[in-house]
Amino acid sequence: MKLLLPCQPEMKRRKLTTEELIEGVLAGDRLVLSRAITLCESQKTEDIQASEKLMTAILPHTGKSMRIGITGVPGVGKSTFIESFGTLVTEKEKKLAVLTIDPSSQKTKGSILGDKTRMEELARNPMAFIRPSASGTTLGGVSSKTREAMLLCEAAGFDIIFIETVGVGQSETLVEGMVDFFLLLMLAGAGDELQGIKKGIMEMADAVVINKADGENQMAAKRAKVEYQSALHLFPMDTSGWLPQVKTCSALQNQGLDEIWEMLNEHHEAMRANGFLEENRKRQQVNWFKENVNEMLGHAFYQNQKIAQALPGILEQVESGELPAMNAAYNLIQKFLDK
Repeated sequence: MKLLLPCQPEMKRRKLTTEELIEGVLAGDRLVLSRAITLCESQKTEDIQASEKLMTAILPHTGKSMRIGITGVPGVGKSTFIESFGTLVTEKEKKLAVLTIDPSSQKTKGSILGDKTRMEELARNPMAFIRPSASGTTLGGVSSKTREAMLLCEAAGFDIIFIETVGVGQSETLVEGMVDFFLLLMLAGAGDELQGIKKGIMEMADAVVINKADGENQMAAKRAKVEYQSALHLFPMDTSGWLPQVKTCSALQNQGLDEIWEMLNEHHEAMRANGFLEENRKRQQVNWFKENVNEMLGHAFYQNQKIAQALPGILEQVESGELPAMNAAYNLIQKFLDK
């Protein structure tokens, strides 16, 4: 088992070389891990080149963790659930990494990044690592570099990885493309119990967990459980062969969490046994490649000098209605491709 080592003092005062980052990540040094993730999030050309070398080096040491995506409706108690359930995971002698995606302002591009204050106990847990990242403009509620952060955490020896998304909605579904298990947190007694049954996200949920099932809310939670079970049966069977389950819990009272842990392990073993885990990860890797191609092409497009010169005039024509948006895009693409 890798120990989560403290960073050496002299490393804090200077920029680490790629070799030092690789060595520190593989040694389980959490401060070096944080700096490696920061490097991968950077848009500087030299940092992008260094991160490519870093990711190539650590890749053979990845793939051994259980990857779990967690999302839910506003007010569902995600932070409390992650802290309580995360503590349970560490009590099982599992090292846990929590990648939390912090909402970014679309106006200021700033974010709060307050996840460590939301999960104070877990942040102090020597078996846990919490890394907040701003979601920026990325659709799907996940940072554009969350996959790299996940792989770095795996290379650092973490057994379980939680990826917490911004919220819940049709654009939130990118997280499903990088995890093994997709967990949807819901509430009971908060209006219509079917509020969360939006086809796009419900079809991908491997489990629905009704949180805050305590006190006077217990009966409402039981009724909601029946509602969700009925709704999930309307969806076609997933290609994995897994039948989505509905659980109730109280993260605040630490009730029902053991059942959720058992369910996750049951799913992981079943998917490993039938080969779906390996095949699904291969498919995710290919999709990840395609997304990177799209991102890099977009970056190259807007950095192109000819495009930069032509873009302001084109945008004025589009805004005024003189030029259809599709025509404008086609013309600029042709200009970009014209050598």
